[in-house]
Amino acid sequence: MTDEIGAFVPGPRVRIEGRAGGPLSGLTFAAKDLFAVAGVPTGGGNHDWPTGRPTPDKHAWAVQTLLDAGATLIGKTITDEVSLGILGENAFDGTPRNVAAPGRVPGGSSSGSAAAVAAGICDTALGTDTGGSVRVPSSFCGLHGIRPTHGRIDVTGMLPQAPTSDTTGWFARDAETFARVSAVMLGEAIPSALPSKLIVAVDAFGFADADTSEALQPMVGKLAALIGSSREEIMAPQGLSVWARAQRSLQPAEAYATFRSWLDERNPRFAFSVAKALVTGSMIPESDKVWANLMRQEVRGRMKYLLPEGTILCLPTTPFPAPKVGLPLSVLDPLRDRITCLCAQGGLAGFPQVNLPGATTVDGLPVGLSIIGPRGSDATLVAVARAMEKAAA
Repeated sequence: MTDEIGAFVPGPRVRIEGRAGGPLSGLTFAAKDLFAVAGVPTGGGNHDWPTGRPTPDKHAWAVQTLLDAGATLIGKTITDEVSLGILGENAFDGTPRNVAAPGRVPGGSSSGSAAAVAAGICDTALGTDTGGSVRVPSSFCGLHGIRPTHGRIDVTGMLPQAPTSDTTGWFARDAETFARVSAVMLGEAIPSALPSKLIVAVDAFGFADADTSEALQPMVGKLAALIGSSREEIMAPQGLSVWARAQRSLQPAEAYATFRSWLDERNPRFAFSVAKALVTGSMIPESDKVWANLMRQEVRGRMKYLLPEGTILCLPTTPFPAPKVGLPLSVLDPLRDRITCLCAQGGLAGFPQVNLPGATTVDGLPVGLSIIGPRGSDATLVAVARAMEKAAA
């Protein structure tokens, strides 16, 4: 099997047939190289990570679940180093090609998974989302993607980063495949009933680039017509940047705690931006972490208030389409900060979020509209995605 877009981990490609007769029989999937596959080293996007570690002897829960449902695994995909990235550029394994936006990054850290689905190499793919690593590549590559309710999906066999924010997610090009995979992963049927109220997060739309916000308006109109009732609200009264600051305090500190012993024992090689993130995490004062945890409680309270049962909220998934490949760090750092401002609620609140593809900017590049629901409403959000695609047909 050829890999013309550079989405898969270099070297021999693993293939494991799914169980015959399962609900996902006939579908193929790929797994981000953070998920254990029996007999295959977990690379983690960093050439020093597998050193001295035993090869997994069983599959991660997510991999096993898809195999048991009949889907066939066709390979492991490139990730930003130990999932510490949001753009999808890997100094060791390269940058997977984004066929939906040529010359642009695919988004990370689930870069290879998103790129492989967008290119039609597989039907679905597993990713992880801590600070936006499924949502951002979904937006940049024009895909359906989900960050489930935090704690809902078993993460056994998934390489952790920041456990209070880590989730397993998945991608699909079309809503029907997305619904089939989601039903298996969530362990429940996708309902036909839809929410009855929609909130439009005006602060998030105001924060996005003007052409991105404008490109999303037709989708917002279709979503409002589908739901039947909509109103505008400010999602983050404290400020989107304040929510982002809290996430940037908690996530790097947890990541450093996760990898501290490895860093001490192995002194591994990193790209500068990844090393910088870990160093930053090691230096966050206890007072900042205390403040950030208090802000997390405020965020959870705000989202719970905004999203009672039967209500969903929409916002731009990213503030702009995919940036160009190979930009200097001085340009990328402010872009990462802006992305975090629209993604921080995921890691802070743990509410489920689905990216809806379908909009393009004036430059013809994909950008997604996100919907967020109350905790446990994952299947309902997938139902909305399915209904939106049918309405557009």
